[in-house]
Amino acid sequence: MALAAFCWGISGGIGGILMGRDWDPFVVSFYRGAVGLLIVLCWLGLRPRGSGLGNRRLWFWSVVAGLGVAGNFTFYFLSISHGSLAVAATLMYCAPVFVYLVSFALKLEQPSLFKWAAVCMVMLGIVLLTGLYEVDAGKVSPISLVTGLLAGLSYAVFIFGFKYASPQGSPQSILVLAFAVLVLLLLWPSDLAQIISVPGSQDLPLFATLGLVGAGFSFFVYIVGLKQTSPAVASIVAMLEPVTASLFGVSLLGESLDALQLIGMAIILVTVSAMGFAREK
Repeated sequence: MALAAFCWGISGGIGGILMGRDWDPFVVSFYRGAVGLLIVLCWLGLRPRGSGLGNRRLWFWSVVAGLGVAGNFTFYFLSISHGSLAVAATLMYCAPVFVYLVSFALKLEQPSLFKWAAVCMVMLGIVLLTGLYEVDAGKVSPISLVTGLLAGLSYAVFIFGFKYASPQGSPQSILVLAFAVLVLLLLWPSDLAQIISVPGSQDLPLFATLGLVGAGFSFFVYIVGLKQTSPAVASIVAMLEPVTASLFGVSLLGESLDALQLIGMAIILVTVSAMGFAREK
């Protein structure tokens, strides 16, 4: 889960670079999913047994997962394009709140003081890390705020869609269907001229890397982790993404971290480690 979060943090930075070069957020999201689709198609071709593609329930929940991942990619990049990488990552990771509420409602998770405390501590760490406490200073636009929260909600939809699809077939078949839904959905709002121009552009390697790191490899290792944990815990561990995104900004984009941000990073790492230890016990 931590490795997947690291990859997603990098993919956010790559997406930010591409949008800084005037690529449309929908096109960036489209290619992230399209390259991911090619990778999971190869995975399915190499391991076709037990695909479950003849199961209607697998198709239904895979489509739900596809809607979730399409919304997550798109709203995340829209939030970045109207704000900043760190703030977008922070807002997206309000997802644990949605996941816990749905988990409690469906009786998939039992509420406890420790779980609520962990969520609150991680969210506090993210707020400090990204400087979200300065929202009144005008650093977060309304569009960035709304799309960031929608990215988190979409992430929760993906988690539940994938979880309910998993008993019906293989993870690679679920991801093939989910990414196919994403590609079909994003064809409509994307700039077709930009989609066609990507293969011949000098940014093609960045698009390919975005799809590989942000949708292909990352989802493979994410699935390995998701099989061994609950949706709520998975979403908390994956919160390492904002840390990676912030470090990306420091090392490659010339950004800096102040003392409060370093404290926030420490809070996140310690809390996530405590969650992992408690689950092992």
